Amino acid sequence: MRNEAKTTGGTASVLVDAVPSHTFRARPALWFAMIALSTAVCAAAIMIGTHKFHLGPAAIVLMPILWTVLIGGFLGVQRWKPIGGRARAVSTHLMDVSIVFFLAGLGTQIGPSLTKFTNIGPAILLQEVGHVVGTVILALPVAVALGLGRTAIGATWSIDRESYLAFAIQRFGVRSPEYRGVFAVWVLGSVFGAVFISLLAGLLGGLDFFDPRALALGLGLGSASMMLGGVGALSILYPEMAGEIMALAALSNLVTNIVGFYAGVFIALPMCQKLYTMWSRIFGRDDLGRRVRGGALLGSAAGSKPAHARSGAAAVEADEPAVTDTVDVNGIEADPSVLRSPKTWLTAFAATGVAGILLNTLGTGSMRPQDVVGVTILLVLTAIALVLAKLVPAVPSSIWVLALATIASATFLPIGPFIASTTQNINVLFAGLPMIALIGMSLGRDVKALRSLSWKIIIVALMTFTASFVAAAVIAQVAFHF
Repeated sequence: MRNEAKTTGGTASVLVDAVPSHTFRARPALWFAMIALSTAVCAAAIMIGTHKFHLGPAAIVLMPILWTVLIGGFLGVQRWKPIGGRARAVSTHLMDVSIVFFLAGLGTQIGPSLTKFTNIGPAILLQEVGHVVGTVILALPVAVALGLGRTAIGATWSIDRESYLAFAIQRFGVRSPEYRGVFAVWVLGSVFGAVFISLLAGLLGGLDFFDPRALALGLGLGSASMMLGGVGALSILYPEMAGEIMALAALSNLVTNIVGFYAGVFIALPMCQKLYTMWSRIFGRDDLGRRVRGGALLGSAAGSKPAHARSGAAAVEADEPAVTDTVDVNGIEADPSVLRSPKTWLTAFAATGVAGILLNTLGTGSMRPQDVVGVTILLVLTAIALVLAKLVPAVPSSIWVLALATIASATFLPIGPFIASTTQNINVLFAGLPMIALIGMSLGRDVKALRSLSWKIIIVALMTFTASFVAAAVIAQVAFHF
C-alpha cells in the first residue's frame, strides 16, 4: 500500500521525503520501543565505563563506544527476539537526525581551536597528504585484488572513524557496499585500532630510523584512542620527550579532524573512486569482486535482480501487518520505509535532544542549565543542515552541519564565544552515542554481507591503518629534515 504524505509550510515540509512504495506509518509504540532501547544501550555502555590494560608498551583501551557497538550489535543479530525491517526503518529515521547532531557537536569542538593554525608549521600540515596517499594509493589496490568489489572504496578512502561513518551513511546509504566497507573498518578500528597502532608505533620507534616527532605527527589519524595508544608506546621509548610527543600528536589529530574530513570527502574519495575503476580493470574484477574476462566491469551489482527471501514481521513488531522483505545480491535486506512527516521529524529531534542531555549528564557526571541551551543549538544546526541538504542535494547534510558548527563556534566571530561556552561541557561521544547504538541494532540487515568479507576486510583494515600512519610519518620526517 502506498501512503501519501501531506506537506505543510515551513522548515518541516522541506524535510518530508517523497513517499516510495513499501512505506508504512509507524505506530507510537514502535517509536517508543526503539528510542527507549537505543538510549538504554548507551546508558549501559556509559555505566560500564572506560577500562585500560597494558601489554608491555602497548595499551588496550575499552571505552563506552566499544560497549555500545557490542551491545547494540548483539541486539541486532540475536534471533530470540529479532529486530525486523519496520523497527530498522524507524531506527534509520532516528539515525538520520542523530548522525547530523553528532557532527554538529564535533564541529563545535573544532571551532574554538581554529586560531591554533596560526602556529602550525609545514610538517604538521603535510602529514594530511600522507593519510590520503597511505589509504588510497597503497591500500586500495590490495583491497581490489582481494576481491572486495565496491566495498574496497569504503574500506580504503580513510581510516573510517565516526565522522566518516556518518558521512558514508549520508552519501551512500546503509545498503551500499561502500558503507559496509566503512562500517567494517570502523568496527575493527574501534575494537583493535588502539592496540594495533600502539604496537606499530612501538615497533617503528624502536628502529631508531624515524624522528620521534615525525611519528608523533603520524599519530594524528583522527582517532583519539589510536592516538593515545601510539603516544603511550612512544612515551615509554622516549620518556624525555613524552610531553612534546603528546602535544604534537594532539595538534596533529586536531588538524586531521578539521582538515582531514574535508580532504577525505573532496580529495580522497573522488580519487579513490577513479582509481577503483582502474584497479578493477587491471585485476579483472567486477563490482562484486568476482573475476571477469578481459578485465571489463560488468556492473552486476546494479543490474542483477533481487532474490526474494522470507516474509513476515519481526517479534519486535508482531502486531504490525507483514511486509515482504527482499535480499539483494549483496545480502542486504530491503527494509520498508517509514512514512516521514513533520510529526516524525519532530519526534526524532525531540528524542535526540532528550537522549543527548541524559547521556551527557550520565557520562560527565554533571549537568548545567547551559547544557540544555547547547543541545538546543546543536539541534537547530542539525535542522538547518538537513534543510540545506534538501535544497542543495549535491552537498550532504554531514558537510553542511560540520561547516556550520565549526564556523559558528569559532571564537573570532561575535557569536562564537557564546556557542562555545554553551557546548563546551557537552561530550559528543556521550551525547551522540545513540547514533552508534542505532547502527549496531541495524546490524541484522548487514550480517550476511559482513560475513562474506571474512578475513579479507581484516587484512585491508590493518593495511589502511598501517599505510596511513607510516605515510604520514614519512612525509613529516622529510619535512623536518629537508
